[in-house]
Amino acid sequence: MRTCTVVFLVLLISVFISACTRSKESGASNNQASGKPGEGIKIALVLDKGGKDDKSFNTAAFKGVTEAVKDFGVEMKDVESPDDAAFEPALRTFAERGYPLVIAVGFSQIDAVKKVAPQFPKTHFAIVDGVVEGPNVASLMFAEHEGSYLVGYLAGLMTKTNKVGFIGGMDIALIRRFEMGYDAGVKAANPKAEIFVNYVGINSSAWANPTRGKELALAQYGRGADIIFHAAGATGMGIFDAAEEKKLYAIGVDSNQNAIKPGRIATSMLKRVDTAVYDIIKAQVEGKFTAGLKSFGLKDKGIDYAVDEHNKSVIEPYTAKLEEVRQKIISGAVKVPDFYEKNKSK
Repeated sequence: MRTCTVVFLVLLISVFISACTRSKESGASNNQASGKPGEGIKIALVLDKGGKDDKSFNTAAFKGVTEAVKDFGVEMKDVESPDDAAFEPALRTFAERGYPLVIAVGFSQIDAVKKVAPQFPKTHFAIVDGVVEGPNVASLMFAEHEGSYLVGYLAGLMTKTNKVGFIGGMDIALIRRFEMGYDAGVKAANPKAEIFVNYVGINSSAWANPTRGKELALAQYGRGADIIFHAAGATGMGIFDAAEEKKLYAIGVDSNQNAIKPGRIATSMLKRVDTAVYDIIKAQVEGKFTAGLKSFGLKDKGIDYAVDEHNKSVIEPYTAKLEEVRQKIISGAVKVPDFYEKNKSK
């Protein structure tokens, strides 16, 4: 029975890859005479649950590949995995088809990359938000705690009730890292502030449950919170709905989400997955791919916060202070607590 299930998954993914990417292949073929350096190079993108339209983490990764298609003329195929069981067969299918670079989006794919990458030593793999050691694997990691501290500092300055909230998606170490940084930033700006914390769930469905996100946000607003930071993927859409309904504030994550509810999203903590993905494709095109850990933080703007026409009037009174805090983090004058560091010996 298990064998049948695996075979079915492989067939399903093969069909899904073809269906999802037929239009991209057509577009890529139009570039064949463009003289761009990446012509003929195929890039595979295996997205986490929530897909490229989650307006968050996956959207950022998809944007990075799309920019690389435009700039270098590479061909792209992407697949949105329906569940964790689909990661390994998806990665394997792309490797078997001879794709020189396969990008896995999300920590949930760590085990799949660990299994597949050694079996295809001539294929380069990149994983976002996970560390996998291997001569053909690049691990793209981010200093989420630094950005979370900055937006926490903003929340501490902005709150009128001295009550703010944090809503995480799946209860895992990565999101606890967001929470810890946010908590420290809030308290540094406003020692009197109380911080409400909720997590949506303990499995991957937590990233795509806007109904539950809205319920949790309404409960926090009901307790007096006037600004909530989310690190919950597509679930955040429900949190934004609650902010709009209550005429209060939320803080977005990963991508610039300010335009989703203009004037109600104080800022978005930017995690430049798009830049990291773009850079690894650029390295592949130029023959400069290297395995190992690649880190992105405030110093190189791999982590940032968003200011645009949708939130400028909200955030402008605080930007000078935020920039001061940013420089202190970069210089080491402010040490942001890191959940990973705190718990690495446990």
